[in-house]
Amino acid sequence: MKSKILLPVLLLFLVVSCKNENKKTEPVLEEIIEVEESIQEPENVIDIVTRSMEFQSVDTIPSGWNTFKYQNLSNETHFFLLDKYPEGKTVENTLTDVAPVFEEGMDLINEGKSEEGFAAFGKLPEWFGKIIFSGGSGLIGPKHTAITTVKLDPGYYIMECYVKMPNGKFHTMMGMAKPIIVLEEDSGNQPPEPTINITLSGEEGISYDQSILKGKQIFSVFVKDQKPHENFIWHDINLVRLEDYASEDALEAWMNWADPEGLITPVPNGVTFLGGVNDMPVGSTGYFYADLTPGKYAFISEVPNTKSKGLFKVFEVID
Repeated sequence: MKSKILLPVLLLFLVVSCKNENKKTEPVLEEIIEVEESIQEPENVIDIVTRSMEFQSVDTIPSGWNTFKYQNLSNETHFFLLDKYPEGKTVENTLTDVAPVFEEGMDLINEGKSEEGFAAFGKLPEWFGKIIFSGGSGLIGPKHTAITTVKLDPGYYIMECYVKMPNGKFHTMMGMAKPIIVLEEDSGNQPPEPTINITLSGEEGISYDQSILKGKQIFSVFVKDQKPHENFIWHDINLVRLEDYASEDALEAWMNWADPEGLITPVPNGVTFLGGVNDMPVGSTGYFYADLTPGKYAFISEVPNTKSKGLFKVFEVID
């Protein structure tokens, strides 16, 4: 894994405590992603809630197959990514070994000095390249819910989101980085039965095995190959609903964090993110649930130049 260093995870590690000043109980709004009556409701769901800039969830979970129900009750788009740390390393190591490098590089990039910023990341410690990015939800819009199933090995993980605030600060720096211990004990769960199978490839793009119809679906996502792209990110998959006035070019540009205007609040006009599966190693399979109403949608990866790579696929769901 040493050669597969992802920059977003270096974006994550200036971690502050997950304090949330807004402790008021809020009603859970109607969920966009649901489970069809003919599809079995996921069992042993791990709940995650974001109301501001935090992950409210358990601290330990079993290994094996786990289904996460992520309710984004905040006013910003988020996701969660699970990063498996090398043995003996924790958030404290990141604060001492990674945070200063991260600050230097990101400051230069935000000043328009991308070449100098990328060069600064060469100072990262050797152990950083051993982090394994193990899946999570795709981007999910405000007041929406994502259901995602992934398989996890035992170990120490960080759950994080590195979308940017309007001032350019990453959500990880605002509290969206939570340690999770995955235990040796296996969950005993099995993956769901998909209705549509997606293959994700950096060489061949995004493909799926049948037409996508309206209604409630379970998508499987098989990672055929994996590699860091120009911005050091692996390819993932995000489901997006596009209004008629939405700009595909604006969405494509926004998905590149290395652009100072990329991955920053607000999302482009007419774009609503509906989940997906975050970065996973080659050979992995993850699953996500969606309830599709008629309209225009897209699958897109969080990398640059998605159209030319086949990693931006627009499709219509008809009535």
